[in-house]
Amino acid sequence: MARFSKQLLIITVCLTLAGCRGRGPTEAELARDEGISYMGAGDYENAIAAFEQAYGLCDKKMPQTKTDIALYEAACSYKLGDFDAVKDTCSKALALGDNADAYYLRAVAFLQTGEMDAAKADFDAASLLAPENYELFFNIYKQYEQKNLSAVGDEYLQKALHIEGEEMEDDYQKGSIYFYLNDYTMAQQMLAKPADAKHKNAMLLMGQVYLKLDDSVHARNMYQQYMEEYGDDAQSYNGIVLCELADGNYDAAVSMAEAGLALEGSDSEKCDLLYNEVIAYERKHDFEAAKGAAARLLEQYPDDAGAQKEYDFLVTR
Repeated sequence: MARFSKQLLIITVCLTLAGCRGRGPTEAELARDEGISYMGAGDYENAIAAFEQAYGLCDKKMPQTKTDIALYEAACSYKLGDFDAVKDTCSKALALGDNADAYYLRAVAFLQTGEMDAAKADFDAASLLAPENYELFFNIYKQYEQKNLSAVGDEYLQKALHIEGEEMEDDYQKGSIYFYLNDYTMAQQMLAKPADAKHKNAMLLMGQVYLKLDDSVHARNMYQQYMEEYGDDAQSYNGIVLCELADGNYDAAVSMAEAGLALEGSDSEKCDLLYNEVIAYERKHDFEAAKGAAARLLEQYPDDAGAQKEYDFLVTR
């Protein structure tokens, strides 16, 4: 089926580190900055070594700084798939004091190693420390969803629905939650106010909601309003592609997908456009063109499971 990226990060660690003091502040800061540089370049092994050096150079009187450095290190270990190291490093950070990010990262590692009770205990601890953090609850849900345990993750979305707040952003966040819970009528109600006020993400999500409600007319109108307000981009073009697919306009869907691929957009947005182009060719019964588009999709995004599945299907046609 066609798809549209859901907005949620699986792991986001945003940290601001204070300067280290005491035994060697200059060396510690240099080691920390070196670790950040390695991390940005994807060299996680050297990043870990640098963070460990920075951690050791920090004074014991700077627990928050040491916690932040440990969390950077844990994030690198996660990228390497070393979940035991993630748990150990997060435990080291938690020995310095409670921290929602440390509990969350350790819970993710526990989930990856099948320690479900330990994972839930840490997710619960994180949510108690950050009870109004929508993103945290979304991320916890996504972790469970990836393990085909959405029913467990739903519990955290329900908690997020009980966050008090009457701002437009609260309406958008709760509309997003209802979308994830497949309650599209409630999602539409919550998103109405922010979408009318031209809230960027609410407009994009409202387009998806209308498509889920089989209302391609209002979906198309929402994406067109978004373009008038914010300009053309890959996300909005993908929305129009989905409208064309819903209406059976497969040639138009292909044209819009190609146009969208020429615009600014993230890798996930470009991947969705390519994927939906494959779907459009399939529905046209132009399987040779579909196979070519699927090969391009797989070449550019080799780790995308949907791309591999479509290509495997098409080579048997």
